[in-house]
Amino acid sequence: MDNRYEEGLKIFHEMMPERAASGVDATPAKHFAPELINLSMENVYGTLWSRPGLDRRSRSLVSLGILIALRASEELAFHFPMALRNGLTVEELEEVVYHSTSLAGYPAAGQALRVAERVLNKSTPPT
Repeated sequence: MDNRYEEGLKIFHEMMPERAASGVDATPAKHFAPELINLSMENVYGTLWSRPGLDRRSRSLVSLGILIALRASEELAFHFPMALRNGLTVEELEEVVYHSTSLAGYPAAGQALRVAERVLNKSTPPT
């Protein structure tokens, strides 16, 4: 395996330990687009999340803003808990949702709010 893949897998497990602990890992699909996970581990986590220009906290803020604007609910479900692990507070997550109304619109912010309520009830640490 490529060193970027190994680095990406390490970062992925640090930011999403519940996926590793539950046995749900970054395993490739067996039949359709099996290389997608490898691309994600190498490029997204192994290259982008490990770059020195932004810390993980800042990258989480950027990621949340983009995912809210895209209305990417399934990805938001992973990124809200990840953002908490990367140092953001619940209040800061709320501010990202509030702020997104100005550029992404109320429907996108409302969708993000529903995702956050669903996933953070399970994983929100006290702030």
